[in-house]
Amino acid sequence: MSRRMDRINVLLRQEISQVLVSELKDPRLASLVSVTRVDTSPDLRLARVYVSVLGDSEDKTNTLVALASASGYVRKCLGRSVSFRTAPAVEFRLDDAIEQGSELLKLIDEVSPGTEA
Repeated sequence: MSRRMDRINVLLRQEISQVLVSELKDPRLASLVSVTRVDTSPDLRLARVYVSVLGDSEDKTNTLVALASASGYVRKCLGRSVSFRTAPAVEFRLDDAIEQGSELLKLIDEVSPGTEA
């Protein structure tokens, strides 16, 4: 991936995070939603936004439904804040890498010999 695409992805991640925090007031959104990464297509027409949601599976499902319904609004906000010819379409996906990492750490702690104090 080129440096330009990296900079675009970081910019979009920051802008989308700002929109989620300050502008979306959907009650279906979980209390803690964070944008972990953005992957933009080379033609800048589509941005896949990976979000991490704190909560159970129902919270995650409701949050993804709310974000999918707000994707047009997020795109409109991006059009105002970034200077692209056209704002990319926004597609939200669940990123469970943080949860998988914590599960892996738990398993490592269970297997590794502990130092008893």
